[in-house]
Amino acid sequence: MRDYKKFLVWEKSHQLTLDVYKMLPTFPKDEMFGLTSQIKRSSSSIPTNIAEGCGRNSDKDFCRFLYISFGSANELEYQIFLSIELNFLENEQGQILLKQIEEVKKMLNGLIIKLNNAES
Repeated sequence: MRDYKKFLVWEKSHQLTLDVYKMLPTFPKDEMFGLTSQIKRSSSSIPTNIAEGCGRNSDKDFCRFLYISFGSANELEYQIFLSIELNFLENEQGQILLKQIEEVKKMLNGLIIKLNNAES
């Protein structure tokens, strides 16, 4: 079995989730069950699916969970973009988060490619 805590992409996505949660209290209270909730779900889904995939028996199963993480990263990217556009998030703070998301996506993509090439 793999130890998810040893994957740099898990560390980076976990830190991203922590950073996202820290900025959410600035959002309007009436968004608590709307956009705020969606952002929490998509951000935490990234490291959660990496961790779950590490508990699977094959590279193919692990890779499937990495694809889910990648999808959640795309979802979060849009939600942060939307938050900037709605002025719920300052542009500078949003750009920092978007850069973190881009880094996580690149790392996930690299790991997916590596796993797919190992199966070939």
